[in-house]
Amino acid sequence: MSVQCQVQNTTLRYADWMLLAVAVVWGTSYGIAKQAVLFYPVVGFLCIRFMLTFFILLPTLKNCWRQATGPGLVLGAVLLAIFLCETYGVAHTTASNAAFLISLCVVLTPFVEWLVFRKRPENTAFIAAGVSLCGALLLTGNLAIEMNTGDVLILGAALLRAVMVCLTKKLMQHRNVPSLALTAVQTGVVGAGSLILLLATQHGIPPLPQHISFWGATLYLVVFCTLFAFFAQNYAVKRTTPTNAALLMGTEPLFGALFAALWLGEKLTPACWIGGLLIVGASLWATRPRQNRALPVGN
Repeated sequence: MSVQCQVQNTTLRYADWMLLAVAVVWGTSYGIAKQAVLFYPVVGFLCIRFMLTFFILLPTLKNCWRQATGPGLVLGAVLLAIFLCETYGVAHTTASNAAFLISLCVVLTPFVEWLVFRKRPENTAFIAAGVSLCGALLLTGNLAIEMNTGDVLILGAALLRAVMVCLTKKLMQHRNVPSLALTAVQTGVVGAGSLILLLATQHGIPPLPQHISFWGATLYLVVFCTLFAFFAQNYAVKRTTPTNAALLMGTEPLFGALFAALWLGEKLTPACWIGGLLIVGASLWATRPRQNRALPVGN
């Protein structure tokens, strides 16, 4: 193997591990966010979370705001739509339905990638996606899904997640935009959009919560689930394939279940554990090192 191929494979492995870390922190975000919205309206909470992130990242735009603004506005709008669909969808369906339907992102991404890039993914991607889908079904323990308004919204969020991964790849593959600067614009769009919705649905801005649990949860989500996660996603998606990224981030339901069991004390059935292992196994198999694995975009 040439030195160039070794460097390419090393870069891909770093990208894979970063995306797996994103899945871990996002898996914990459901329980944390659930605690936070007990103290404040959902849209208001999203506004606080993303505006805090935006102001923290604002200095990163000093010398590259022109390059980051274009793709950041587009990707930020998609991200806002994802969070709105997820938030309002969960309010109208069960948690198990939501977990299963959002995992359909793994299955939908190869088809979105095929449509966007006009290049059929490898057969292994489709096989791994199917195994991950079966694992998500076992993990949630929900074998009979009846579609309602909430289910449709979560399904829309899953499709938007697939679109987000592919669109990030397409917009960024020929641009040299720092990941933190792109994240700053995206979070600014989500924060501003949430503020507009808050003003439209509330009579003014509600008083900010005083409880320490709210701010502890908010800071955790800002630092780990927003700052780190979106930086890692933007960094890694440029260096791996969209389907590969979706498969790794598709392990999120497993880590969410583990967090619920270890931190929140929820019980997991044997079927849940089997489903989780299927998801992790499929992701690791799909992302195993291969000699002829090429680097899509190098920086």
